[in-house]
Amino acid sequence: MRKRDVKWSTQMDAARKGIVTEQMRQVAMSEGRDIDFIRKGVAAGRICIPANKNHTSLRAEGIGDGLRTKVNVNLGISTDICSYAPEQEKTRVAIEMKTDAIMDLSSSGKTREFRQWLVDYSPAMIGTVPMYDAIGYLDKPLEAITAEEFLEVVRAHADDGVDFLTIHAGINRATAARFKKNPRLCNIVSRGGSLLYVWMEKTGKENPFYEHFDLLLDICKEYDVTLSLGDACRPGAVADGTDASQIEELITLGELTKRAWAQGVQVMIEGPGHMILKDIAMNMALQKRLCHGAPFYVLGPLVTDIAPGYDHITSAIGGALAAASGADFLCYVTPAEHLRLPDLEDMREGLIAVRIAAHAADLCKGIPGAQDWDNAMSQARREIDWDKMFKLAIDPEKARKMHESAVPKDKKTCTMCGKLCAMKNMNDIIISTDINLNDELISVDSLQYLQEAEVVE
Repeated sequence: MRKRDVKWSTQMDAARKGIVTEQMRQVAMSEGRDIDFIRKGVAAGRICIPANKNHTSLRAEGIGDGLRTKVNVNLGISTDICSYAPEQEKTRVAIEMKTDAIMDLSSSGKTREFRQWLVDYSPAMIGTVPMYDAIGYLDKPLEAITAEEFLEVVRAHADDGVDFLTIHAGINRATAARFKKNPRLCNIVSRGGSLLYVWMEKTGKENPFYEHFDLLLDICKEYDVTLSLGDACRPGAVADGTDASQIEELITLGELTKRAWAQGVQVMIEGPGHMILKDIAMNMALQKRLCHGAPFYVLGPLVTDIAPGYDHITSAIGGALAAASGADFLCYVTPAEHLRLPDLEDMREGLIAVRIAAHAADLCKGIPGAQDWDNAMSQARREIDWDKMFKLAIDPEKARKMHESAVPKDKKTCTMCGKLCAMKNMNDIIISTDINLNDELISVDSLQYLQEAEVVE
């Protein structure tokens, strides 16, 4: 039987059978990587390609070793702000601004119509957290939901075409017991994790996603959904970073990763959270070790707790170091973090910040082609080619608007340095022979005379 006739269930299954899928080809082309590099990475679990079979508008992207650091935007409604129109506008803008993924975190009402619109509209990967949707989808109290019903919600999300699902399977009863013995400053800050903790406390039962993990894998295999194993015990304060609860859960996630891979299901691991800067590199190495090199998806980390209104900055600092140290996928944080549901401008600021962090990390990783962008910008700056600079800018609109808000007398300068512009004067001295300072031309000979006079003095 020819390889193209061999049936495969997931990207990992195909890769292990030596089959190159269309999604692998797309990733190889966008990354500038050899196709066999991608296939081998997917087969080993070091790379995942979230690509639900029902997401027909998808532009496939790879996440993992040797690939560009990917970024994600969160959006969705809450109980207090429940209009989908702003979230649709955020989706359109996020895609224009080159996000790699969008997570729908809607947690109120009947969310399926918006989720289906999102999958149909978006070429970017789509992720969700079924736990957020369970109460509204099933229309019943949390403690009344059964294990079978939780899996029913997962299946609904998979059937709608969601590419990766955040499932907090690692907060089992053993992890919960460890948490109780090791009090935290900020307890459990994961929304999905806290809901499962409450459910276990109220029912006395095991986490349904942990207890019925094999059934969960069956759903993932059926639709080729990537399992994003959520970090229910991620630290929500720098004081809680790398504590017993976080490590206990991480060990469990590593065990679940092996079980998923054995069934051909792709896996990502989610990570912290809030963390002191000096601990970030160690945490990335620890995750890769305990979770067997699976791609790592990080929220932040936020490197300080004191900056509400500026947490897109605290997270970009941590995210750049995390990705440079091995994280593969960064979730954005907006200026509205901890304060409100982000609006469109918050989303813009958060997305630009995380894209800067991701690119800075790619320069450290030596990702093929990453520095070409920087070199092109440096060339445009040397030539003082404003139009080229704006086109190359990570936020062209803002760069152009800022420059044009204060027009210099000489268009080959800006209002910061004016005639003292280093770029312009070096161009003049190298290319022409004259520079213009203090409204007078100074020839090369005159400049040499002045320099010699200074030496004599």
